[in-house]
Amino acid sequence: MTSVLGIALLTLVLSGSTVAFVPIGGGASTHVSITGTALLQKVTETCRVVAEEEGHEFKPTGSSPEELVQACLGPKATGKVSGAKFHSALQEIYTQNGLVDRDFVNSAPHHFNSEAFVEGRSLIIEGMAAIKANIRKENFQAARETLGRILHTLQDFYSHTNWVELGYTEPYINLIRPDLALENLAGVDTATCSDCASGTCLNSILPNILNEKKLTSGYMGIFSSAKPKGKCSHGGAADLTSTADPRGGISKDERRSDNLALHNSAVKEATAASLQLLQDIRLAAGNNDFLRMMGIARSAVVCFVIDTTGSMSIDIHAAREVVYEIIDSKKGTQDEPSEYILVPFNDPGFGPMVRTTDPDKMKSEISKLTASGGGDLPEMCLSGLQLALTGAPASSQIYVFTDAVAKDIGLKDSIVALIRTTKSTVSFFMTSAIKRRRRYSRAATFEVYKDLALASGGQAIQVTKKQLSEATSIILDTSTSALVTVLQRARSPGKQETFPFMLDESLKNITIYLTGTAITFTLTNPAGVSQSQSEASGKLGTLNTVGNLWRIRVDADNQSGTWQININSKQPYTLKVTGQSTITFIYDFVESFKGPHPGYAIISGRPQAGQPATLMLSVLGRKGPSSMTIGEVALVTLSSPETVSNSTTTDMGSGNILVTVNAVPEGEFVVTLKGTDKVSDSKFQRQSTTQMSISKVNIQAVVDSSVRPGEAFKLTFSVLTQGSGGQYKINARNDRDFPMTVPSRLTLTTGEHTNSTMTITPPANTPSGTDVTLTLDAMSSSGADSNYIVLRFSVLTKITDFVQPLCEVVNVLADDCPADVSQCEPFKWELSAQLTDGNGTGIESISLYRGSGNLSTTSLSTHFIQANYIASCCSQIVEVVALDKVGNVGKCYHSIVHSAGPPALTMSLWLCLLVSALVTRF
Repeated sequence: MTSVLGIALLTLVLSGSTVAFVPIGGGASTHVSITGTALLQKVTETCRVVAEEEGHEFKPTGSSPEELVQACLGPKATGKVSGAKFHSALQEIYTQNGLVDRDFVNSAPHHFNSEAFVEGRSLIIEGMAAIKANIRKENFQAARETLGRILHTLQDFYSHTNWVELGYTEPYINLIRPDLALENLAGVDTATCSDCASGTCLNSILPNILNEKKLTSGYMGIFSSAKPKGKCSHGGAADLTSTADPRGGISKDERRSDNLALHNSAVKEATAASLQLLQDIRLAAGNNDFLRMMGIARSAVVCFVIDTTGSMSIDIHAAREVVYEIIDSKKGTQDEPSEYILVPFNDPGFGPMVRTTDPDKMKSEISKLTASGGGDLPEMCLSGLQLALTGAPASSQIYVFTDAVAKDIGLKDSIVALIRTTKSTVSFFMTSAIKRRRRYSRAATFEVYKDLALASGGQAIQVTKKQLSEATSIILDTSTSALVTVLQRARSPGKQETFPFMLDESLKNITIYLTGTAITFTLTNPAGVSQSQSEASGKLGTLNTVGNLWRIRVDADNQSGTWQININSKQPYTLKVTGQSTITFIYDFVESFKGPHPGYAIISGRPQAGQPATLMLSVLGRKGPSSMTIGEVALVTLSSPETVSNSTTTDMGSGNILVTVNAVPEGEFVVTLKGTDKVSDSKFQRQSTTQMSISKVNIQAVVDSSVRPGEAFKLTFSVLTQGSGGQYKINARNDRDFPMTVPSRLTLTTGEHTNSTMTITPPANTPSGTDVTLTLDAMSSSGADSNYIVLRFSVLTKITDFVQPLCEVVNVLADDCPADVSQCEPFKWELSAQLTDGNGTGIESISLYRGSGNLSTTSLSTHFIQANYIASCCSQIVEVVALDKVGNVGKCYHSIVHSAGPPALTMSLWLCLLVSALVTRF
C-alpha cells in the first residue's frame, strides 16, 4: 500500500481527480497520478534505505518537496534546501508521459491498441535499456524523458486491454521481461467482443475469450472506422471504429458508472506495474544514481569552461584556486556541489568534458590544466560552452574563463537556443591579452559574450588578469543551494533610473551586482536609510568593486520590504539582485493539443507571435504550495523602455498555475512573480533568469526511437511561418559532431507547413547510452525572424542479451542459530552461492540489497562469480542483486527464519527472484 508520506506528497504535486487516463493539463489526470504515486513511493523507499545505510534517521517534517529532499539528504543538508530540481524532474516525467497522447496519438504500439502486444512490449524493453544506458553515462534528463514515455505505454496496457476483465490481480510481468513469451494472445481472426449499441455495456467481451483467458485489446481508429471482423473497439467519440459492429469499446480510461470496478482495477494494476519497472531501473542504477535521476541531490553544480591557450596561465590559476576554495569551504554543507564539470577549450580543439561527483577528482583534473598553444587567433569558446550546456544538468551555473573572442561565432544561435531550453545561467570572466587582439574579426567581439550572459541571466565581467582572483567571489556566491533571482534589468544606453524591488523574510545572503563603467548609485531600504557607491562599508551593506563589477552584500537585519536603487550612468549597465530562499518557481511555455486525450505540451522554441502566450507555472514554498498565495504573474522586458504584460491565472491545484498572457511584449522578456509567504506573512517577488522572445516561425519534429551506432537516422521535420514567405535558411548542429545531412534552405508559404528530412549518423564505435542534443533552427532570408527546436535522442547498441543473472546455493551453515531470536546476538550464520550469467554479456556487479551482514565475492570468470555472506543470526534474511553489463538484474532471496522450516542445502531454499518480477512491499 502507499505510505502516508507518499499520499501526502502526492497531494502536493498532483492536481485533478483521478478519473481518466489522460495527460497532465487535460483535466482529470490518472496517468499523472499513477506515475506520481509510483515515483514518490519509490523515491521515499530509496531515501529511507540510503538514510539507514548512512546512519541517520529518515523523518520528513512535512509533505513538501523541500522537506522530502531535506530528510533524504540528512545531516549533510544543513542550511537552505531547494526542492526545485526534484519538482522539475517529476514534471519532466509527467510531461513526456502526456506527450505520448499527442506525438503518437495514432500509434497502436504506444497505447497497446489494436492488439499490438509484441510491438508495445518492444517499446518498453528498448526504453528500459535506453534508460539504464543513459544513467550509466549520467545522462539523467534523457533517462527521465524516456521513462515518462514508456510508463505511459505500460500503464495503457491495463486500461486498453482485457487484462483486468480476465480476473488477473497482479501486473503482467512479461511486459518488462523480454525473456518470457507473451502468452495466449487472441489471433487476428478471433472474434473478441459482442455488439454494444449503447457503447457503455458492463462487459462486451465474448464469454469464450474470458473462459480461455485470451488476451486482446480494443482497436482504435482516429481517421478510419475499419477494424477486423468481430474485434473489440477502444471506444469513445474519438474512436471511429466504435460505431462499427461490434459497437462500443473496452477502454477503462474514464471512470463511469458502468465500469467503476474495472477502471479502479486498471488503475491499481497500472500503479503496481509502474512500481515494478521503477524497481528494476533502481536496482540497475543503484540508489544514489536513481535519486540523482530524480533530481534529489545537493542543488549546486559547479561547471567551468576554461580557455587553455598560451596566455591563460594566470586565468587557469585563478579558476583552480576558486575550485579549491569551493571544495574546501563548502565540504559537508548543503552548499557542497553535487557535481563538478570541467570543459577545457583551445585552438582548434575543445573538450573532453569531465563530470564527477568526487571533489578530489575535480581537484586533480583542474590541476592538470596548463596554458599552451593558441596564438593570436580567437578560440573555440562557444564549442566548449555548447558541450557544457548539453552535458550539465538544467538550471546549472556555468562559468567561462577566456581572454579571446570566439572563433566559432556561428554557434551563437545554437547557444542561445540551448540557454533558453536548459535555463542555465552563463557568466563570463573576460581578461585582455593585448597581443592576441590584432587579428580579431569585427564579427567576433567580447560583445557576443555580453549578449549571451544577459540572455541567460548571468554576468559578463571584464577585469585585468591581476584582478581576476578578486572577481571570482561571484562564483562562491552563486555556486550555492536555493539561489533565486529577485530582480534583473539591463540598460543600453545607460540612463538615470530608480529600480524598486521587494525583499522578503525568507531571503538570506542577499547580494546586488552591477556591471558597467562610470556608474553612480544610491541604495535605499524600506526605512529610508541610504548608502551610496562611495561607502565601502555602510549602514546597508558592504561594497566591493573590481573591473566592471560592483558587488553589494546586504546586511541581514531589517531587510524585509520594498527597497530601491537609483543608478546613474551614460554607459550600458546591468543590475541583478539575488539571494538564497526555498521560495521559488519553475515554468514552461506550453501549447494545448487536442485529440482523444487533450492536454498541454511544452514548447521547444520561442512562443508564437500573434497569439496569447500560455505558461504552466509551479510555485514552491518552505511548506509546499499551501503555504503560498500567488499574486501577479507578468512578462517584463529587461531593457528600456520597460514593458509589463500582465496575465490571467487559473489555479490548477497544488501550486500549479496556468498563466495566459494576451499581449506578449515585443523583444526579450522574462517572467516575474509576486505573492505572499503565509509562513512569515511576508510578500515576495521572484524573476526568471532566462530571456525569451516570440516568433512567427514554428518548427515541429519528434524523435520516436533510439538511434543505432553506425546507422543513418532519418528525422522528419516541419517548418511553418505566419510571417513573410520565401527562402528560409536551415541550420542543424549536434553536440557530438556526428555527421549530418540537412537542406540548407526551404521555401515557405505563409500559413502552410513545409516538410523536410534530415539524417544523422552516429559512428559505429559510439558507446551505448550516449546522449545527443540536436538544435535545428530556421531563419528568414532577411534575418528578421527565426525559431529553433532542441531535441534529445540516445544512441543504443542493439541488445540481444535479455537473460538475468542466476544464482545457485553451494552451502548454508546456520545450525548454530537459536530458535529463540532473542538469543541470536552472539551467533553467526554463513552462506555461499554461485552466480552466473550463462552465455550473456557477463556479470558486472554484485551487491547486497537486503541484510546487515558482510558480502564478499570472488570472480572465477567473466560469467561466473562465487559469493560468500556472513551475518549475525539476528539478521535472518538476505537478498543479493547481480547486474550484468547491459543492465539485466537478477535478485536472489534466502531466509533462515525458523517458521519457514529448518535450513537445508537444497536449491529449493533459494527463490531466484528476478528483480522485475517483484512488487515493492511496504
